[in-house]
Amino acid sequence: EINSANRMRREMAERAAINAPVQGTAADMIKVAMVNLSKRLSGTKTRMILQVHDELVLEVPEKEKAQAEKMLVAEMEHALPLDISLKVDVGWGKTWKDCD
Repeated sequence: EINSANRMRREMAERAAINAPVQGTAADMIKVAMVNLSKRLSGTKTRMILQVHDELVLEVPEKEKAQAEKMLVAEMEHALPLDISLKVDVGWGKTWKDCD
């Protein structure tokens, strides 16, 4: 498709070729962060319960909030060595919907 004479097909193939490594790297990053965070959470009552795209949902006892946030941010922002900095936003709430 990348060599297609049809402009729309060619452009779609070009977008897919650019997007694939970006999406693949993002998937690798979240997996590395999850493995490392899981190890760090050992011995706590905090539990990782869900991963959706680039988000992690944790169940965190009130007394572990500060510690859990610090670990989560560190593992997600430094999952892979990059030339740019990543910024992680953390939300809190009784339900996932409340965590905006």
